[in-house]
This record gives sequence, structure tokens and C-alpha cells, in this order.
Amino acid sequence: MKNTARPRDLSPSRLGTLLKRVKGSRILVVGDVMLDQFIWGSVSRISPEAPVPIVEFQRESFMPGGAANVARNLSALGGRADLVSVVGKDGPAEGLYELLRREKVGCRHLLQHPQRAT
Repeated sequence: MKNTARPRDLSPSRLGTLLKRVKGSRILVVGDVMLDQFIWGSVSRISPEAPVPIVEFQRESFMPGGAANVARNLSALGGRADLVSVVGKDGPAEGLYELLRREKVGCRHLLQHPQRAT
């Protein structure tokens, strides 16, 4: 089936139809992956040395980023996403693997390289 849809042809009903087609489909996602880190806190004051907020740390969280986030989203829509990329042999890569496994994203095509940072 040839896809001839242009962006202006993407009506809400067409988008709904396309999203339903993701369920059960095997999808290969190729691209750069990263582990996004979010630091949560509250601003307690403004620094007297520079006009920047001083944040009181409360917690941190991590999420798959880049192509890993795309694969995660496809999996959440019911697709069977397999991810192809290169990660480091480091702690962030292990954290990324764990998050992706929980989200049921295929990781067997993730290559670990000792000279690459995740």
C-alpha cells in the first residue's frame, strides 16, 4: 500500500485510523538513543551573584530519550517496537535497558560500545 498522505491530509479521523494500525505491527526504530534525566525541585530563592534560581532538589527521574522514546511510544500504542542503535558500556545504558524492558521494547539490536557514552 502506497502512503500518499500529505500533512494537510491528516484529519483527526485519518490520524485515528493510522494509530489503530500500529497495534500488533512490528516496527523497527533506528536512531540515536539517550537516557533523559529530569531533576525535580522547588525554587527557594534567586542567587545574589547572578539572576538564576536556586533549586532545592526533591527527586530525579529517568526516561528513554530520542529514538528510544519513539520506540516506547509505539509499544504503548500496542506495536512491537525493536530498537537499533549504539549505546555505551556504562551505567546510563543499563538504566536505559531496564526502562525499555519494562516498556516491552525490543533491545536485542542495541550495540554496546566501550568508547561510546550513553
